[in-house]
Amino acid sequence: MFVDKVSVKIRAGKGGDGKLSFRHEKYVAKGGPDGGDGGDGGNVVALASNNQDTLANFRYKKELAAEPGKNGEKRKKHGKNAKDLIVKLPVGTVISNEKGKILADLTEDGQREVVAEGGKGGFGNAHFASSTRQAPRVAEKGEPGEELLVEFELKMLADVGLVGLPNAGKSTLLSRISNAHPEIANYPFTTLTPNLGVVDVADSSMLVADIPGLIEGASRGKGLGDEFLRHIERTKLLLHLIDAYDADPVGSYKTIQRELADYTVNLSRRPQIVVINKVEGLDGEIIGDLIKSLKKAAGRKAIMAISAQSGQGIPELLNEAYKMLKVLRAKPARRARETVPVIRLEKEDDSWKVVKSKDGFKVRGKKIERFALRTDFESEGGVQRLRDIMRKTGIMHELERRKIETGDTIIFDNIDRKLTY
Repeated sequence: MFVDKVSVKIRAGKGGDGKLSFRHEKYVAKGGPDGGDGGDGGNVVALASNNQDTLANFRYKKELAAEPGKNGEKRKKHGKNAKDLIVKLPVGTVISNEKGKILADLTEDGQREVVAEGGKGGFGNAHFASSTRQAPRVAEKGEPGEELLVEFELKMLADVGLVGLPNAGKSTLLSRISNAHPEIANYPFTTLTPNLGVVDVADSSMLVADIPGLIEGASRGKGLGDEFLRHIERTKLLLHLIDAYDADPVGSYKTIQRELADYTVNLSRRPQIVVINKVEGLDGEIIGDLIKSLKKAAGRKAIMAISAQSGQGIPELLNEAYKMLKVLRAKPARRARETVPVIRLEKEDDSWKVVKSKDGFKVRGKKIERFALRTDFESEGGVQRLRDIMRKTGIMHELERRKIETGDTIIFDNIDRKLTY
């Protein structure tokens, strides 16, 4: 089954907890702290693969989770870092978050992109030992991994896209010029999924996509077209096929142009060759009249007449398409690859804000929230360390200035953690 758009929840691995431990050995009266650090959680990594051609594997698998890091152990043993979860996706897949922001654009075979980063492991108490603090009773929790609801959307990476109304002969043309074998029959919507074919021409080749037939209103969800227009977003050249026996070829041409223009991306501006198909059996005068009438509507676009059934005019069409494609390929490609937001925080992210509310005092700030995430609130030493950090950063002073009282609640607003003053 061909599936080209799915929503999936991805969850990177949680970091392992640091260990709170002291050496206990015979003849060692006061063993020092020996709790090891936790391992880092696994990332969720998207891997582009030419061996994948559909997103059907994710139709029912709606959640992908990487493994957590292992906890730290006694004797300063570091917890094992978790392996990354590798998610194989077809080349041409775009990954975006709930707000539509592109997180990764997989355009090349073997390309890897981290779309959710695992949490960092917490420090064990051995990390906090110093000359003035020789027996720290503090160990950190591991950070949670990123959780995202993402959309995988497959947009085929073809050089040439075949468009036109149903029964214009797109599938027949693709089967004639390439190694593809699409289903062909004399009724509308024979093609229910996009088909790809490699076309050898001159000393090179072109990748051609047959897009299921468009109808009026396709860009607004009518018929099948709106599901497959995305597959010609990246094509460099369009071949717009028109049935020579169409009762109104100019009207059909304009219908497709409107649907291309009304799509999210204005595809009507894409370089095109208008192709009159099924001209076998028609005399030159009738073909000339068809070209003349379409010329007025198509303007400066090239217009050619072929027969996908008999092969008439196909060599000339392929040569013209390849000539245009060579010019288009020479233009620098625009690739908008955006960095993925991760849970790691830079040192300069230390701003904070205190807001008084009916529920208590809300503390907001990326760096202090990170410390709160790593705090074991069931450990007296861990909570005291968090209080010390808040005092050093000035947060406690601000709370006192706002008249906080014993027993009031301090709320770390964005991470659902609470502390009693």
